[in-house]
Amino acid sequence: MEIQVLEDAKSLGLAAARQGAEAIRQAIAQRGSANIIVATGASQFETLAALIVEPDIDWSRVTGFHLDEYLGINDQHPASFVRYLRERFVQRVSLKQFYFVDGMSQSPREMCDQLGAIIVDHPIDVAFVGIGENGHLAFNDPPADFETETPYLVVELDEACRQQQAGEGWFASIDDVPKQAISMSCRQILKTKTIICSVPDQRKAEAVRNSLQGSVSPDVPASILQTHGDTWMYLDNASASLLSSSPLS
Repeated sequence: MEIQVLEDAKSLGLAAARQGAEAIRQAIAQRGSANIIVATGASQFETLAALIVEPDIDWSRVTGFHLDEYLGINDQHPASFVRYLRERFVQRVSLKQFYFVDGMSQSPREMCDQLGAIIVDHPIDVAFVGIGENGHLAFNDPPADFETETPYLVVELDEACRQQQAGEGWFASIDDVPKQAISMSCRQILKTKTIICSVPDQRKAEAVRNSLQGSVSPDVPASILQTHGDTWMYLDNASASLLSSSPLS
């Protein structure tokens, strides 16, 4: 794992986007196409804003996959990750294809199976992800399932996760936050060639410390990134503030 600590969220986003863009270019150069995973949430604001203006990416050769979505939220809801991705990414670049998770699906598990069958045929080159305040990776809240090879899962959201979503202003209160979501599984994320993890903000500092300097445990889902051979962790001074030593930046 390569850990870089930047001054602030904007600097973090620029560095993360630069590294991710280079991995996308390399995949296109080597194979003629690239497959990516795109996360959402406040942690990805600066990274996605920088990524869409990175030069020399032939987006028409890039296929994207949605990381996670609430169940019971339509794509017009302010908290909809489909809406977020359309507005901040998909409508800004001319992708070959983007596979969304439909939070209003009448058969969520069937949709998981369908998306899973598609992603198996699209080995992922780059995943843009974050870490939650409770250490979650995607919507894999603790204790996460580290064993399943199923690409997409219906998951239960714990109170800490739901409180974070309300605290960030996506919902009026925790009571409005759905209790279930569809999430890409931890092991599916680990199948990615290069993982770009953007984690700004002081409120993520404890989760960062536990994920990077604690033991690998389902109780800290993002700790599984320690086992991946090509993960780039982008922190700002605030989110890195509890690390026991300063990683090289």
